[in-house]
Amino acid sequence: MHRLIVVILAAVDAAIAVAVGIAATLAPLTLVWVFGLGGDADWGALWPASATIWQFGNLVPLAVTLPADYLAATGIDPAAASFTLSLAPLAFASFTGVFAARSGVRASQADAWGWGVATGAAVYAALATLIALTSGNDAATVTLWQAILVPVLVFALPALVAAIATEWREAGSGVIARVRDRVEAAPHGWGLAPALTVQGAATVVVGLIGLGALLTAVALFASGGEVVALYEAGNVDGLGATMLTLAQLAYLPTAVVWGMSFIAGPGFSIGTGTTVSPAGTQAGVVPGIPLLGAVPDSTTSWLLLLALLPVALGALAGWFARSRLVAPAAGAPDAEAEDPIAARLAIAAGISVLAASGAALLAFVASGSIGPGSLAAVGPSPGPVALAVGLEVALGAGILLLSPRGKSRERRQEQPDPVADDRDTTPVEQPDPDLAETLDLGPRLRGPDAPVD
Repeated sequence: MHRLIVVILAAVDAAIAVAVGIAATLAPLTLVWVFGLGGDADWGALWPASATIWQFGNLVPLAVTLPADYLAATGIDPAAASFTLSLAPLAFASFTGVFAARSGVRASQADAWGWGVATGAAVYAALATLIALTSGNDAATVTLWQAILVPVLVFALPALVAAIATEWREAGSGVIARVRDRVEAAPHGWGLAPALTVQGAATVVVGLIGLGALLTAVALFASGGEVVALYEAGNVDGLGATMLTLAQLAYLPTAVVWGMSFIAGPGFSIGTGTTVSPAGTQAGVVPGIPLLGAVPDSTTSWLLLLALLPVALGALAGWFARSRLVAPAAGAPDAEAEDPIAARLAIAAGISVLAASGAALLAFVASGSIGPGSLAAVGPSPGPVALAVGLEVALGAGILLLSPRGKSRERRQEQPDPVADDRDTTPVEQPDPDLAETLDLGPRLRGPDAPVD
């Protein structure tokens, strides 16, 4: 594909990613302005509100200041009027990352991954700058450099990682292809170690996200009555219930990461001094958000068995790596030469470290502040989550990668069978039926076809 076409397509991808994110906030807010506020709506505030929500969804922290009339109407302490809002609804960032990864893969397949990633990041940066400069909001302010840099990183990093991974896997020429060929030419299994490590860690992280989603679904189903009760306690009308539901759907990926942290063991918090984990729950006063109705009031020690699931994912990643770690040379004298322990140890350690890093990154973006005071620390702690995932995955991967392996099927087939060698395979000569009849040796020695008297 021509380089100019790749650049144009990358620019279009970045523009679509921004447009879809803005539309996802602008459309429901427009309904609120029309049906909720009616003739009193301030249409000049619609765009700043939509842009601020888009920035917040792309991990930009907001400095919120509640107006004085609102404080007087609700009776909130003026000391709590200003706080930071940083617990982002990860649905926006997830969409941006997936769309950016798709753009990076396509740029790589068109043999112009560098131009594609650079163009997409530049266009996204230009649009983020335009949004930041035109969306001043007195109630929720952002730092200008964060409003530009953070969304660009949310788009550029997945695009870059996806492009490099595709180049490593599919490219036949180029810098990354030459590096890959040199690495794969390394002896004693080291050539396959980088690819197997990354693939194993990706398997673990995707598996953890899937387990977190499953646990979240089960918790919501089991706590359906509590969720409905919180909706009813909110005393919202149909439009308010719709907007509340859409906001909670945007936070579902965040809840999935919380479920992942719960499975790993450290769990998460809903405020300072609280914890929700398999070892025990001390939630305190939970905000009246229907989605938080799925948080259990207490836990049982049997839930500690959930920690075996990351161990199983590590074992699965180790099995995938071990099955693809082939012998570097035919006719190796022993199994250890075919499957070197050093390479297997490096792969096991690499899988655990990368998986722990991915879990820590997910825990970091799924934690933050949702209000003043104790609500300034909500979500999982990246450090404990990384430590727990790293140890659990290292245990599972180590069992499969470091355990001794028996002889391969081919080598077993090549070895002679001592029982067969000792067996006399000389053909037995059948006696002549006429001679047996002459010598009167009986029917046993006359042969199977000889007539019986």
